[in-house]
Amino acid sequence: METLNASEAKREFGELLMKAQQAPVGINKNGKPVAVVMSVAEYEELEALREARLRQEIQKGLDDLDAGRVQDGAEVIARLRKRIK
Repeated sequence: METLNASEAKREFGELLMKAQQAPVGINKNGKPVAVVMSVAEYEELEALREARLRQEIQKGLDDLDAGRVQDGAEVIARLRKRIK
């Protein structure tokens, strides 16, 4: 991934936007990464992947509930406290 410092990104904003259409561009400030600029298409794809993953995890939880693979919260906390001691 190409990386620019914040001053370069500010000075060359139009070029930054053009580069971001091809691939994400990292932005550093004081030598540390602070942001990534990406195309709308890449952002939407990333959000769709996040949503699909969330739906998958929710479904796994619902499947566990349906199968009775659940534990009482108080029991879990008691076991954790016992392990810590």
